[in-house]
Amino acid sequence: MKRTGRTNRPCYSISVSDSRFKRDGRTVEDLGLYDPIASKKEMQIKFDVERAKAWIAKGAQPSDTVRSIFKRAGVFGEAGAAFNKPARDRSGRNKSTKTKARRAARNQRIAAAKLARPKVARKPKADAKKKT
Repeated sequence: MKRTGRTNRPCYSISVSDSRFKRDGRTVEDLGLYDPIASKKEMQIKFDVERAKAWIAKGAQPSDTVRSIFKRAGVFGEAGAAFNKPARDRSGRNKSTKTKARRAARNQRIAAAKLARPKVARKPKADAKKKT
């Protein structure tokens, strides 16, 4: 991946490069683009899957990020196979918790404590007197 774009707005070029070249240096072939900030999912990743498969077959070693992108796109097999897990059973998450009851009891204790406190009559401040 070759970083392009501007400050705080990255865009990456998915490219094939020789290991002797710099990360953002010369490339052998550009395969496509990866824009992580794009608003639509289909606009985030655009690359040539067939060329990627050809380079993997030739022995190219993708980086971890590119490997993840390739897995989602189906370069290593069926598209999205690693991400199509069965949904977990989350039925227990809808149980009512004790938090609401605890908060209500706490608020009642606080209100009772406020009522139990004796009210102190305060003297008016000297500045509050009327000036004549």
